[in-house]
Amino acid sequence: MSVLELENIKKSFGSKVVLQDITLKVDEGEVVSIIGPSGSGKSTLLRCATFLEHIDNGAITYTGQKVVAKSAQGAVYPSKKEIQRACANFGLVFQNFNLFPHFSVLKNIADAPIVIQKRNKVEVYKEVRELLQKVGIGDKENSYPCELSGGQQQRVAIARALALHPKMLYFDEPTSALDPEITAEILRVMKELAAEKMTMVIVTHEIDFAKAVSDRVVFMDGGMVVEEGTPEEVISNPKNERTKTFLTKLSV
Repeated sequence: MSVLELENIKKSFGSKVVLQDITLKVDEGEVVSIIGPSGSGKSTLLRCATFLEHIDNGAITYTGQKVVAKSAQGAVYPSKKEIQRACANFGLVFQNFNLFPHFSVLKNIADAPIVIQKRNKVEVYKEVRELLQKVGIGDKENSYPCELSGGQQQRVAIARALALHPKMLYFDEPTSALDPEITAEILRVMKELAAEKMTMVIVTHEIDFAKAVSDRVVFMDGGMVVEEGTPEEVISNPKNERTKTFLTKLSV
């Protein structure tokens, strides 16, 4: 079953076309990595898929339910309530963590399940502590974001996303602000999630990581999907010249 379907997504900022007719489908349990040069539209695509940006036209479907429809006049969005319902399908991990500075780690993660999902506080706290162990920071529940390293904050962000029981996770350059040693820790957590068949869409510049964990790799350039296939096809044996040039520059 497909968790996400994006059809003919178009997005411009003023006269600048950022996404040109992008279609992407992600199946349950699949890990899809999106790679490409800066300014190719990767992060904008994630922001559109997660309703942080409005698309100009196209359709967005989650678990078989069409949320945004395309029309001759442009994208047709539903009510705010319908959007909120659709948002329950996914968790989003940003490159800059987006934690609440005045909340402890425990409260940062537990707040949404308790307040938004109206779940039992005792059960949520138990689950949050298990998630903190899972991402390797079980001793940090009473710490505040300012007391944590960048890698620890990113692990809190991953645990926060998982606490909402999403059907899939989006990662937008989750290691871009981190040094190499800390990057390895975050990638290890993500590899474990991939091994557990968590559905993930990952915008990343970590090509070796994308090659190791992805079922499918999408190469974007100029707001378009230039090439798509298995890691073996796209990373090891790219057919398109733009893909070859991009990967050659990275390996220099």
